[in-house]
Amino acid sequence: QVELVESGGGLVQAGGSLRLSCAASERTSEFYYMAWFRQAPGKERVFVVGMRWSGTSTGYADSVRGRFTISRDNAKNTVFLQMNSLKPEDTAVYYCAATRSRSSGIPRITRGYPYWGQGTQVTVSS
Repeated sequence: QVELVESGGGLVQAGGSLRLSCAASERTSEFYYMAWFRQAPGKERVFVVGMRWSGTSTGYADSVRGRFTISRDNAKNTVFLQMNSLKPEDTAVYYCAATRSRSSGIPRITRGYPYWGQGTQVTVSS
């Protein structure tokens, strides 16, 4: 059974940075796409960033483009989300997601990913 475990969340002031990690229980190269979503209180879970595991393709939500960066470490079976210039509106629970499905583009909806982590809270104070 695939397990994804996020870590690195916390409380940070606006303008600060955090780095989230997502450790997978199996080789991350087995997944075709991996992504980060976030869910703010009372709102739907939304796409933040995704990448094709080969590294040939990444996609970012407009709200985070230029501030957030997704990366991976094959040896550690881990995906990272570097978040810079954080804003209070970035406050949410951040989830890691993965799929083996070889769709034509990076899925940007939750049903595009069968595997999910438990989430990690990110709180940005103003």
